[in-house]
This record gives sequence, C-alpha cells and structure tokens, in this order.
Amino acid sequence: MPQAYIVDALRSPTGKRKGSLAHVHAIDLGAHVLKALVERNGIPGEDYDDVIFGCVDTIGSQAGDIARTSWLAAGLPLNVPGTTVDRQCGSSQQAVHFAAQAVMSGMQDVVAVGGVQTMTQIPISSAMLAGQPLGFADPFSGSKGWQARFGNQPVNQFYAAQRIADHWQLSREQMEVFSLESHRRALAAAEGGRFAREIVACEGLDFDETPRVSSLEKMASLEPVGSEYPSITAAVSSQTCDASAALLVVSEAALKRYNLTPRARIHHLSVLGDDPIWHLTAPIAATRAALKKAGMHMNDIDLVEINEAFASVVMAWAKELDYDPAKTNVNGGAIALGHPLGATGARLMTTLLHELERTGGRYGLQTMCEGGGQANVSIIERL
Repeated sequence: MPQAYIVDALRSPTGKRKGSLAHVHAIDLGAHVLKALVERNGIPGEDYDDVIFGCVDTIGSQAGDIARTSWLAAGLPLNVPGTTVDRQCGSSQQAVHFAAQAVMSGMQDVVAVGGVQTMTQIPISSAMLAGQPLGFADPFSGSKGWQARFGNQPVNQFYAAQRIADHWQLSREQMEVFSLESHRRALAAAEGGRFAREIVACEGLDFDETPRVSSLEKMASLEPVGSEYPSITAAVSSQTCDASAALLVVSEAALKRYNLTPRARIHHLSVLGDDPIWHLTAPIAATRAALKKAGMHMNDIDLVEINEAFASVVMAWAKELDYDPAKTNVNGGAIALGHPLGATGARLMTTLLHELERTGGRYGLQTMCEGGGQANVSIIERL
C-alpha cells in the first residue's frame, strides 16, 4: 500500500479569548499558516492537490469553505481547491485522515491540511444559537427518531464531564491537581523553548497566551459551571481561544520529485463512535480498537496527545488504558493551551511530532473526544 508522510507541521500561537489574535479575521488566521507552510517547503503552490481544513461553527467569518478562502487569502494559486471538514472537536484530525487517505489511495500527492477557529468572534455553539429564531436552539428537538432512541437524555458536554467524573470516582480536587499540572507543563515547555520550532509568529505574537500561573487555592474558589455539575469549573475545562495549524502530507513520489525529507509516516488512522449521551468517552474504546487494528499495545507508544476537553476525560482514559501520565500531554494540554475546536486536531499532531523529534521517540498516538460520541485515533511513526 502507498504510504503517506508528514513533511512539515506548524501552528500559530494560541491567542486567549479577546486576546492578541481576537481581531484577526478567521480567513487570515488560516491563511497565515498556509502561507508559511508553502514558503517553508519549496513545492510550487500550483502543485498542491487540495487543501483540507477543519472548522466548527462555519458561520460569519468562518463561513464560505474556509479551507479554500484561506488559501486564496494567502495569495496562493487559484487552481488549488479546498474543502472544510466538521467532525466537531476532531475536525482537523479528521482532515489529516482525509489527506492521508487521499495520498494512500494514490489519487493525490501533495495536500495542505489543518484547521482554524476564532472563538472570540464565533463563540462555541453560535451555529446552534443562530437557529433560535427558527426554533432550532436544540438540534435534537422535534426529531422523532432521536427521541425514540435516546428520549430526553441530555446531550451536554458538562453533563458528560460530570458523569465521567462520578463514574470513574474522580473528585474535583483530583481534577484540579491534574489541571494545575497541565499549566505547569505548558509554562515549562514555553520557558524551555519546546514550542519555538512549531509556532509561526502572528500579529507580533510568538507565544501562547493561554497558560497561566495558578494555584489549587484559586481553583478551589471557582464556582461550578452549573448546580448540576458540582465538580466542573472553568479550571478543569479546556479554554476557548483563537488559533490555526497546518501540516504538509505527501506521497513517496512527491518526496522524490521535490527532494523532501519526511519527518513522520502515518502508521494508523481510524475513527469510532460511542454513546452520544456519555458524549466524551469514545477515546477509550477508539484507542483500544486502533491498537488492535494496528497490532500494537500501549507499551509500544512513546507519547500520547489526548485532548483535554475536560480533566475527567483524560483521567478516565488514562485509568482505562493504564498509560503513563508522564508520557501523556507532556507539554500541557487544552486546559492550559486552549481548545480552538476546528484547529485542535492539527495543533495536537504538530506538537506530537515535534516532541517525538525532541525526545527521540518512535510512535506517537493522538486521540480526542468529539461531539456525537466519536473519537479519531492517529498513530504516527517518527522517521
């Protein structure tokens, strides 16, 4: 079977909500990483086969097929098409999967892939809120099929995060310790220059704005997000933010044609669905299924990036998979670095690749929970 290779991976800094990147148009934020990707790798722009971007809530500045519009806003050739993917939080990880599948099928040779999200301009669930005048604030309301299958059970990320915490016996205090460590790791990584190679400065910003110095005392003082979710506070949840990321995925023929050096090989790609009411537990089953299909075990994996949508998600996954926390999100996760929805999957893979290179690890696994009770799993092999 033809192989798919990662030649480059980069990202913008993470701008905190209403921070330094808040004024940047979403198209321009996407264009920023695409322009850098093309300039850094020497492949003529007209030779790209496609641009595949993840983005959630594609309204307002994020509407109009932002993969295509970002490419054009970057001043790149008109002949290159683009398509935008929405698999909720896993959108740009799925974009990487689609790019790799296109290359492995032999149909494409050079694909720019990534994602973008400006959560300052388009807050989470704005697409849902936009439907309120039409009576569609709840996307499940009025669906006879959904009601027949799931009744009126809440499809709610806060409900799911609390349910996971209760089921796996994770206290609020334990989750706050986890969250504080996420910030500590992110701050240490930034201070140690670990993000320098992957960040392309944007609007004068060359560092992530989201990690912060905190304390367990500060976290303990926060109110829960709702009375029904006593353990879930902003401290144990991912941060909203503004960011973009991009990777270059190519075939073996492209490596030879353009004299490129591959940095990693796509070893495994899969996606799995789980119970949409539990909503955030799919990475557990998806990781197990991926390892079985790949003929691997967790002890074969040198590093893991799993999205910190909530502390309970990662902590439950770690309990079930019995994986070393010291090898999981080693530079912090979304609690500290932010979760720019459609860009997060590409950001995680970018960080995973750079950390494998820094540490000399061979295999890295990436997974994340996604709306609808889904999870993508990617395994890359550093070359």
